[in-house]
Amino acid sequence: MSAYQLDVVSMDGPEFSGNVQKLLLRTIAGDVEILARHMNYCTSIGMGTAHVVMEDGTERTAACIGGMLSVMNGICRVLPTTWEWSDEIDLDRAKAAKEKAEKALNDAKLDAEARVRAQAKLYRALVRIGSASSGQ
Repeated sequence: MSAYQLDVVSMDGPEFSGNVQKLLLRTIAGDVEILARHMNYCTSIGMGTAHVVMEDGTERTAACIGGMLSVMNGICRVLPTTWEWSDEIDLDRAKAAKEKAEKALNDAKLDAEARVRAQAKLYRALVRIGSASSGQ
């Protein structure tokens, strides 16, 4: 399988730069898989587990939350709000965040804005937990 250049740069800085065989991640319109010679493309990223097949055929996964994906002239750039390689996720911290968000959502006095924030925190924690589990 042919390889292409993938650059992942999150708000925390460069996360990855190298050749890969494919990238599968969730966009706001659904899952997309990028292979070599993909047409030029740009979309917003959703929340989910990204699957990266490296040039040597090994696979790495990451929690990928928000941002933009672009493919331009054979170079794929992922500019996520959050990118955490599965083997680097603090699973205990993610589980604690999940429990805290669930507790907040069970509060009947929670206003609408706080409820939306708590739901987003819960979903981010679930993505991290799922990504950490898929990377093992």
